[in-house]
Amino acid sequence: MNLPSKVLEDVVHSFSQLPGIGQKSALRLVLHLLRMQPQQVERFGDALLRLHKELKYCKNCHNIAADEICEICCDEKRDRKLICVVEDIRDVIALENTGQYKGLYHVLGGLISPMDGVGPSQLTIDSLTTKIGNGDIEEMVVALSTTMEGDTTLFYLYKKIKQFDIKVSTLARGVAIGGELEYADEITLGRSILNRVPYENQLVK
Repeated sequence: MNLPSKVLEDVVHSFSQLPGIGQKSALRLVLHLLRMQPQQVERFGDALLRLHKELKYCKNCHNIAADEICEICCDEKRDRKLICVVEDIRDVIALENTGQYKGLYHVLGGLISPMDGVGPSQLTIDSLTTKIGNGDIEEMVVALSTTMEGDTTLFYLYKKIKQFDIKVSTLARGVAIGGELEYADEITLGRSILNRVPYENQLVK
């Protein structure tokens, strides 16, 4: 794409690095920024800088946090014997919006996908098994997208923690097969978390 300015080219290139944003979409966003008032652009830039400076990842669950420990992990009303394993932060937000889940979370940071070069060591699985090994967790709900990668990760986790005396359950299959968790509507997702089923029931004997 030939652009009249190196500055414009650099900013368009930066925007096009975002997921789902091609060069044409990036150019449209940058041109919109040019039409904004300088004060608005400054606030936009400051917000982006604060994103990296002020936000952290929770030491307990790897969710986004303003402090070392996130608000969910600090909430004494949460059921600390129940932990829900999710792929990323978007899934925590989706489940919280249902208002049905009252336990803690563990964010894996992705799914096992050999095709994409993502193995177990690149996820937060070790800290999850350490947490379960401490003996405080009675049930682990695995709330992963019902895709091949999600099922592969689920099976790996099940094998990894099978040695511990802990119940492993999954979302009820109200969530469509092959569907991404973050796109499920809140009613379906809420019912799925309430009607979760033991993982052993889904294994082929």
